[in-house]
Amino acid sequence: MNRSQLDKYITDYYGVRAERLFEKNPGFQAYRHNDTKKWFAMIMDLPESRLGLDGQSVIDVVNLKCDPILIGSLRLEQGFYPAYHMNKKHWLTVMLQKDADISLVQELLAESYQLVEK
Repeated sequence: MNRSQLDKYITDYYGVRAERLFEKNPGFQAYRHNDTKKWFAMIMDLPESRLGLDGQSVIDVVNLKCDPILIGSLRLEQGFYPAYHMNKKHWLTVMLQKDADISLVQELLAESYQLVEK
């Protein structure tokens, strides 16, 4: 799942549009829950080094709120990292790549949306 596919999915499924809140980072898109107005997803473009990877290539990622127990398990998998610029206990960064498990990303997105509902 790439950045544009995820943006379209969030817009169509959750009925929210991306907000570009950071003038210095035009590639950062925040998505807020319709009722609580809390963020449930943030799509970003980052240098690989920001995630502790070798290299300076810019990659697309999404931050999602997640159950702390699940975060521990997912971070053992390729493409999952401690949340960039968010609380690492409650947020997870997922690399968006062509071989990413679309259904898993959608499940994590649904959980994130539900977690900010409360």
